[in-house]
Amino acid sequence: QVRLVESGGGSVQAGRSLSLSCAGSGIIFGTKCTGWFRQAPGKAREWVAAIGSRNPYGSGSTYYADSVKGRFAISRDSPTNTVTLRMNDLKPEDTAMYYCATQRGGSFCVRSGSDRLDYDQWGQGTQVTVSS
Repeated sequence: QVRLVESGGGSVQAGRSLSLSCAGSGIIFGTKCTGWFRQAPGKAREWVAAIGSRNPYGSGSTYYADSVKGRFAISRDSPTNTVTLRMNDLKPEDTAMYYCATQRGGSFCVRSGSDRLDYDQWGQGTQVTVSS
């Protein structure tokens, strides 16, 4: 049985940093495209970042939404089977519940990992609140 567990959320002031972790059991992140999504109250769940295997053309294996590019970094640690989202220079608009998820396919990220409909395993989420 696949289980994804997020941790690391909290309340911080704008400009500070947080690191979110996603621990997996029953799944090996190295074999799956893994993404982070977020959902603010009253808003649709939006894609944040994804990590997968390097594609055959040699381009990068990490992908980011424009709203977080340059501030967030996604990484994967194989020995601990965790995926981390490092969030720097946080803004109030980053306030949301953050979820990790894995795509139903293999390690390459379909559609750069940006479409939530490509994901079939989800964690329960961790709350991030950024105050101004």
